[in-house]
Amino acid sequence: MGVTLEADLADARFGPDAHARAHALADMAGYVLHEAVMPDETLAAWIDLHFAPSWWSAELLAGRAWYALATDGSIAGFAAYGARDLALPWLARYRGERAVGIFGPFGIAPEHRKTGLGEALLIAALASLRELGYARAAIPAVSGESLVAMYETRTGARIVDTYDYTSPRRFRTTMLASGGGSNVQNIIDVVAAGVLPLDLVRVVCNNANAFVMQRARRSDIPAHVAEWERGVETRAAYDERLIEDVAASEPDLVLLLGWMHLLPAAFLARFPHVVNTHPSFLPHDPRADVTRAPDGTVVPAFRGAHAIEAALAAGSAWSGISVHRVTPETDRGEILVRTPLAILPGEEVETLTQRLRPVEYAAVPAAIRRWIFEQDARSRHN
Repeated sequence: MGVTLEADLADARFGPDAHARAHALADMAGYVLHEAVMPDETLAAWIDLHFAPSWWSAELLAGRAWYALATDGSIAGFAAYGARDLALPWLARYRGERAVGIFGPFGIAPEHRKTGLGEALLIAALASLRELGYARAAIPAVSGESLVAMYETRTGARIVDTYDYTSPRRFRTTMLASGGGSNVQNIIDVVAAGVLPLDLVRVVCNNANAFVMQRARRSDIPAHVAEWERGVETRAAYDERLIEDVAASEPDLVLLLGWMHLLPAAFLARFPHVVNTHPSFLPHDPRADVTRAPDGTVVPAFRGAHAIEAALAAGSAWSGISVHRVTPETDRGEILVRTPLAILPGEEVETLTQRLRPVEYAAVPAAIRRWIFEQDARSRHN
């Protein structure tokens, strides 16, 4: 169960002296407030690390934010505001609404909670919404009586919507894999637990001996082999056969879960919703070849089939998992969810691969959940 609250920004607590009061509160608690009016990659990466798995960094980059630095220069918390046209069901009522600004996401690192920092960031963000000309602030997706009470007390907000969100439909899903299929098994388990409204209609594998085939059969999911015999069949003929094999299952969503084969443009034209998981911390900007890690260091994107090996060979301090939409450009689709992971000194490929697995098992379902929310929000809007 969640609620959306609205705060009246004409309230005196968000008036001309609000920013001075917010800075004073932060200073008393030992923090310095900063405003990010342009996309801040370091802050986005910090959010991905501390609030994983989530897509909060994408929401941050759709608007602005206030954030706080501790005495050692590290980020302690943030409050985003002003994002527009986010495709989330609980924000559908605000599409095209110009009098209401969106507050959030909002988060404080555990070690900096109960210091007074949260109130300082809250006031700063709501005061900024008022300065941007909004009459009211929507505070969406709030759950828990204590958190609702906090917003009511500190902002004068009132509940305007209550929801217990479940998708009104189920999505036919085909999974493509090439190896052991541990990610496929993870999705099978998550769906069986009722977490995701997916109907798993087919597994397609390009290796007849891959263990993923056994996983599919044990779960009563039709499993199909689509091997490419390079000496017998042209690439174009194989691609056409693969497309028809996937099309036979009539999927709403295609998941690439360890699929080691580049897909042609024709595949993506036939199936507009294809999602891939990649073992690297990719930038949100699809044009960029580097991004920022949570500690501010510059990290190469490490796209392609050997991302883990490339990160270790380059001496990178960071790896991660990125779940993204698939486009004709390799690993340059929109990021749905990403999570960074620090590389240990002297780490080897096998160890890093194993440490990335639980990160991936959390990130992929979260990314699918975001995709489902977006489909439902857009169907409501249309």
